[in-house]
Formats: sequence, C-alpha cells, structure tokens
Amino acid sequence: MSSLATRFIEEGLRMDAHPAICFRDGPAGRRAILVGGPEVADVVSAIIGGDVPVEKRRSRVAELMCLHESLVDAAMAYYADHTSEIDNEIAAQEEAAERHQALWERQQTLLTQ
Repeated sequence: MSSLATRFIEEGLRMDAHPAICFRDGPAGRRAILVGGPEVADVVSAIIGGDVPVEKRRSRVAELMCLHESLVDAAMAYYADHTSEIDNEIAAQEEAAERHQALWERQQTLLTQ
C-alpha cells in the first residue's frame, strides 16, 4: 500500500509541475502521457529524431501528431525535467521495434521455404 501511495504522491507532484501531463498503465508499464494524447516519449522521439530543420520540428511534430504546439512544448518541458526516464523509454521502444522486425523477417523467410 505504501508503494502505491508513494507512486501517487510522486505522480501528483509531477502533474502539478506539468499540468498537461498525466500517467497511464500500458504493456510497457506506467508512462507519462499528454492529457488526451500520446506518450511523452513518442513526442520526444519524433522531435529529437526528426529529419526536419530544428526550427521547424515543433510545428511538424504538432502537425503529424494532430497536437497543438503547446502540447509539444509540454512534452519537451517534461522531458527537460525527466530526461533519463524518457530516454530509457525511447530506448526500450527502439529495442522492442528491433525485436519485432527480426521476428517478422524470420517469419517471412519461413514462408518462402
């Protein structure tokens, strides 16, 4: 019970500091998300890994993700305060994507035998 209370207090403090952020459980665990929107890690990975010039990334990510630019700013503000957490989530997403790609490729190879 105390670990649950600790989690709620920590998340409450984070949501107080970042009003556009809330938390949701999912297959990969509990994640920071934009209220009514995608995971913060998804927004951050789109903006830091973009192939668009830096000055246009914010508006491009907002357009592609159907978000108001203020929500992109909120994701980046949360990222600035919790960089290692979001970096770890992005790395885990990339590893999962690589595993799924390798599995799909093995399946395709089996189909052609």
